[in-house]
Amino acid sequence: MLIKEIAVNVNILNSRIKKCFFDKLQENGINITPEQYLVMDILWEKSSISQQNIADIIQKDKNSVTKIIDSLEKKNLVIRVVDKNDRRINKIELTEEGSALEKITTEVAINFMNDVVKNIDTKDLDTFVNVMRQIKNNLEGE
Repeated sequence: MLIKEIAVNVNILNSRIKKCFFDKLQENGINITPEQYLVMDILWEKSSISQQNIADIIQKDKNSVTKIIDSLEKKNLVIRVVDKNDRRINKIELTEEGSALEKITTEVAINFMNDVVKNIDTKDLDTFVNVMRQIKNNLEGE
């Protein structure tokens, strides 16, 4: 019964965090989804990266990442640039508009997560992170 409760709660928690984060982004006039945020956050850190590397980092298939990149490109937040060394590879880079979103979006994300974990002891959060890491390692070892 405990295993079922864990599975159900992980799924609910994932869905609820995405929905609430989406709502918070929209409330602040930031027109991106949580999935798009993951890609933007990578680009704010790395500035130029291949679609395949993005897919590997966010653990999504290539087609899903292509759709995310397409929608970010339509919003003029990113551009595709052909790699100079390998024309088969598209590098994803931020536009000025995409770069300009970093400060406010990061602030909203940090404030949101602080609200999510408020009133939870740091020791409990450390345990939670360690357990999630162990579960992730178990899944990767399949």
